[in-house]
Amino acid sequence: MPAEKEPRAPKSEQTRALILETALRLFQERGYDKTTMRAIAKEAGVSVGNAYYYFAGKEHLIQGFYDRIGADHRSAVREVLDRETDLEARLAGVLLAWLDVAAPYHEFAAQFFKNAADPDSPLSPFSSESEHAREASIAIHREVLAGSRAKVPAELADALPELMWLAQMGLTMYWVFDRSPGGERSRRLAVRGARLTARGVSLARFRVLRPLVHEVHELFTDFLPGMARTVAARA
Repeated sequence: MPAEKEPRAPKSEQTRALILETALRLFQERGYDKTTMRAIAKEAGVSVGNAYYYFAGKEHLIQGFYDRIGADHRSAVREVLDRETDLEARLAGVLLAWLDVAAPYHEFAAQFFKNAADPDSPLSPFSSESEHAREASIAIHREVLAGSRAKVPAELADALPELMWLAQMGLTMYWVFDRSPGGERSRRLAVRGARLTARGVSLARFRVLRPLVHEVHELFTDFLPGMARTVAARA
């Protein structure tokens, strides 16, 4: 019997993907600020109205990028999460996979970082617009903990994955400005950060240190509005 063909994505999904791919290419070539929706539509071969139908503006295209790279990251971590039970190995694998997935967008990331760094910008990873991508990424770190041999106190089960995601954001910020060959310094930071985090989680089993973890978590929740929304949504 002939092999069954994989079903093609609906035309609307193909068009949406085409617009997003075109936008990402133009952002890399021309920079985020200099790329207009009209230019994206022209390059994609669609009308400006059609481009706006799928994406209300450039900010929404970035959200599409966040969702795309997040989905790629979830796929990339499967091998290490299915194989490893050691917390340090799991976390290092997740962080290194993130750097691998993000590598093609390095120059692009540096160009639009000044917008994403603004806490009031919809491009910020802490914005309400980024909530879906943010929660999906935190869920990966929740799985990192849940599938490890590490003994995590139940009272820290929510706080630790969010703090681990914040550490990933710190790594991302470093990576944006890292000009070492192949991002070698960022990769070293990922490995050493995973080791330090694993040791911190191990120490968290001591009851005397748990209030410190809560205090750090509350600090970020109070001063990063996106974190507060994410916590409230799960409450």
